[in-house]
Amino acid sequence: MSKITIENMEFYAYHGHFEEEQKIGTWFSLDLMMEVDTSKAEASDDLDDTVDYSAVYRVVKEQMMIPSKLLEHVGRRILNAIKEQFPDVKDAILKIRKMNPPLGGKMNFVSLELTSNN
Repeated sequence: MSKITIENMEFYAYHGHFEEEQKIGTWFSLDLMMEVDTSKAEASDDLDDTVDYSAVYRVVKEQMMIPSKLLEHVGRRILNAIKEQFPDVKDAILKIRKMNPPLGGKMNFVSLELTSNN
């Protein structure tokens, strides 16, 4: 089993509980780690024998463009879409960071880490 990771994907999106977050938006940073059996691709050198991470990125981007009030909601949507569209992904871990959240103080980000349901 191998781990395929896409780290520090950045998106400007409109996720948030507060009305101003939904109107103004902010930057988000995501890391996705996928557990995949890559043994076939290791032998074949063929992209069709593994998970195409450019296709995975497009799925993540598509889900990030759909506004949600909670990071938990968008995160679960992303993991569900990954598992549905890429059945070779055995397990996945997603970390979402909301940059500069409106919490009344200075901080870099808040984050949420979710794992896929097997």
